[in-house]
Amino acid sequence: MNFKDKVKELVNSVLEENQTLFLIDLSVSNDNAVRVVIDGDQGVGIDDCIAVSRAIEHNLDREEVDFSIEVTSFGATEPFQLERQYRKNIGRNVEVKTIDGKKHEGLLKGVEEGNIILETETREPKPVGKGKVTVKREHSFALNDIKETKVIIKF
Repeated sequence: MNFKDKVKELVNSVLEENQTLFLIDLSVSNDNAVRVVIDGDQGVGIDDCIAVSRAIEHNLDREEVDFSIEVTSFGATEPFQLERQYRKNIGRNVEVKTIDGKKHEGLLKGVEEGNIILETETREPKPVGKGKVTVKREHSFALNDIKETKVIIKF
């Protein structure tokens, strides 16, 4: 078994022990720099990163292969990569960029059968009289039609 396969096996075993965590990315460079990016259904804490790092480091022999290791949580400003990330972010405001280049902002209401439900708000003229009224609409987007989705962070 090569070094990368062994690392992948160790990461999978530690994630099986804590099924609220899931793997986003695993890379091993030519100089054996291991980089693991994880996310979690309830977020990722420093203790989660330490547990993954130790599970890898304590089961590899540095005399056999010299390596470095970095375990990080998925960045708040990074685009979603897995359907599970959409599920964990239901109820949050997101920006969805579709393959056709359009941007949509709204509340992520749900994920079902390969689609996401996004609630948007627009200001439209009142049907009667002057002024505008806020109108909420739900839109469905197929995951295959989405180029990128990010959480909108407001302070």
